Amino acid sequence: MAGTGSAAVVGEERLRRWRMVLGGGEADGTGCALSGADAGMDAVLGALYGGNGGAGRKGTGERSAGLGGSAPNVARWLGDIRTYFPTSVVQVMQRDAIQRLGLSALLLEPEMLEAVTPDVHLVGTLLSLNKAMPETTRETARTVVRKVVEELEKRLASRTRATLTGALDRSARISRPRHADIDWGRTIRANLKNYLPEHRTVVPERLVGYGRASRAVKKEVVLCIDQSGSMAASVVYASVFGAVLASMRSIETRLVVFDTAVVDLTDQLDDPVDVLFGTQLGGGTDINRALAYCQSKITRPADTVVVLISDLYEGGIRDEMLKRVAAMKAAGVEFVTLLALSDEGAPAYDREHAAALAALGAPAFACTPDLFPEVMAAALEKRPLPVP
Repeated sequence: MAGTGSAAVVGEERLRRWRMVLGGGEADGTGCALSGADAGMDAVLGALYGGNGGAGRKGTGERSAGLGGSAPNVARWLGDIRTYFPTSVVQVMQRDAIQRLGLSALLLEPEMLEAVTPDVHLVGTLLSLNKAMPETTRETARTVVRKVVEELEKRLASRTRATLTGALDRSARISRPRHADIDWGRTIRANLKNYLPEHRTVVPERLVGYGRASRAVKKEVVLCIDQSGSMAASVVYASVFGAVLASMRSIETRLVVFDTAVVDLTDQLDDPVDVLFGTQLGGGTDINRALAYCQSKITRPADTVVVLISDLYEGGIRDEMLKRVAAMKAAGVEFVTLLALSDEGAPAYDREHAAALAALGAPAFACTPDLFPEVMAAALEKRPLPVP
């Protein structure tokens, strides 16, 4: 009998889970009614994912859809999803609500912004609405953006500074190093002609060592960021990294954003929130014009790294763009092309342009925020990039 009761419990639980997945209605076939927390969870899911923008039978335990057209309804729903789901799920549901139900306009209302859970995607949406944002909402929006930026800086800044400081130290080569500073790999390669077969060893006539980067040793980094709408998350991460790089005395950092126009935001790098609100997501793309501006600002090519962050859908002059990249590389510039700087997975991009850049020795690839410090360290040291 105990086994029969246990099987019945398992069967009921299975039906309950199928009911939650299928969403109720005449077609679900479970015959399972929900109550308590299950009914509440089903209601908030139905408001977002139920069919026909509101079709459903209220008051019968069946999932009903639609958030209505007012900020109070949405704010209440945002509170409900935080009750039933963890933060990672809440962020996905918020993003889906903005996309599926057209809630962008409601983000212009302060009470709505105060109810949301901030994340990178929400920041991207707010930036795209920046020009339409009323003054009553702007300060609330800045608070939301600042919270996300501070969390990203806390997560990324220390590791970025440590990784790049080591790269700067190693890039300052010296010929009479202390024992602890000998770069054995380069030393062996520099003395292979002195290999003694009978002793199976190399006689190191010339030592190559790591220097220690002083405040006077400078590298120049130019971040050139595509601000078309598809690059929203990349713009957020790049702005944070730009502020981190600018805080390092051994790196002179320039940040340029572009669509069909070019805007230099270098003088705002001390505050990435100002940088973000200086962008204007959306519009066309003219990579050639942006690279022309960046090229005009390079004073020491051999000590410069240019990072182009773009999906490479070029609206400008393609051949001129490639000629500029080739010219910069010929002058000694390290050129890095990131198709995306985000955790969003494989991006859409122009494969023909990516292949053309790879042929010039500038491979284009997507990069996560966690990998970015390693990419920059490799570029600063002029060694092969850690392409995923």
